[in-house]
Amino acid sequence: MTTESEQHPRPLLLAGPTAAGKSELAILLAERLEGEVVSVDSMQVYRGLDIGTAKPSPADQRRVPHHLIDVVGLDDSFNAACFVRLARQAVAEIQRRGRVPILCGGTGLYFKAYLEGLGEAPPADPALRAELETVPLPELLRELAALDPMTYEQIDRCNPRRVIRAIEVIRLTGKPFSAQRAEWRPPTPSPPPPSLCLGLTRPAADLHSRIAARVEAMFNRGWVAETEQLLQRGLAENQTALQALGYRQIIEHLRGERSLSETKTLIQLRTRQFAKRQMTWFRNQLSLTWIDLGAEEAAAAVAMILKQL
Repeated sequence: MTTESEQHPRPLLLAGPTAAGKSELAILLAERLEGEVVSVDSMQVYRGLDIGTAKPSPADQRRVPHHLIDVVGLDDSFNAACFVRLARQAVAEIQRRGRVPILCGGTGLYFKAYLEGLGEAPPADPALRAELETVPLPELLRELAALDPMTYEQIDRCNPRRVIRAIEVIRLTGKPFSAQRAEWRPPTPSPPPPSLCLGLTRPAADLHSRIAARVEAMFNRGWVAETEQLLQRGLAENQTALQALGYRQIIEHLRGERSLSETKTLIQLRTRQFAKRQMTWFRNQLSLTWIDLGAEEAAAAVAMILKQL
């Protein structure tokens, strides 16, 4: 007997590193499949973080409906548990309209949480861990004291590794580290199985070139001015949103710590490092069918994917 969920169009997952071309491909697929895009990006959820998170433009959002973009303000917190709840709602609504949900993004932990459930103490997230390692220990301790006073009192506050792990778990789950256990639990009920779980990749030289061009374009679009406006709205107080690539470095530039040229170069470097960590995480944590885009046009990749459906 066919269940109602089996009659709905099954989701399509599209993952990969930053600047690989996921968003363009998702839009083209959505147009071909009568689909809608669900953003799997931990920073595009924040209103105002537009240029630096490479949000789809208003024109692209008019071409294809997008979900889980601009859902919280800078004074709000957001974590993997929030994502799973909202993503499952969005997928169900898209399916009820008879359309195809396309989950697209680069936040690996969000994909894993959606597919496998979310435990009370998730495994390490290399991308978030690397970002936390750039934050001075006193700043981390202030965040821990505010979010989890019990752990703050008990933890070795001279041990950055332990402090980073505690904050990592809190940010990923939205719960105090002191109250959590290290096990995942499957989602109930289980989400509809995807028709395809795809990973996009490119040769390193091609990806690095795209990253350099994208960072330059972001600055040309007014990334520095956007950061100045966000500071007035409380960006510096939201430790999660502040982890979005590039914003911290631009803030340091605004404080006079480095020139604009040096800031661009540093952000390009950090973005390349982040993309490498994303690839490592996806290959180790998710079962994906990989598509090496190479120099192929997005339209060719769309045709390749449609043959697999």
